[in-house]
Amino acid sequence: MSKQEAADMVALYIEAEKDVLAGKSVSINGKMMSTEDLEQIRKGRMEWQRTLSMYTRPRGTTLARFN
Repeated sequence: MSKQEAADMVALYIEAEKDVLAGKSVSINGKMMSTEDLEQIRKGRMEWQRTLSMYTRPRGTTLARFN
């Protein structure tokens, strides 16, 4: 999974969330979803946002020293 693919999935889930909130049914990965599935769509978006954040997180640990 690349950073761009993760960003594309986040955008897809955001668009699905907007569509469902507007009263439309949407299809994600072949599964039809409607207003009843809004919680699932939001969970999917959050999962992809976590995946995307792994690409933007600083590598390593930085420690601050206060004397």
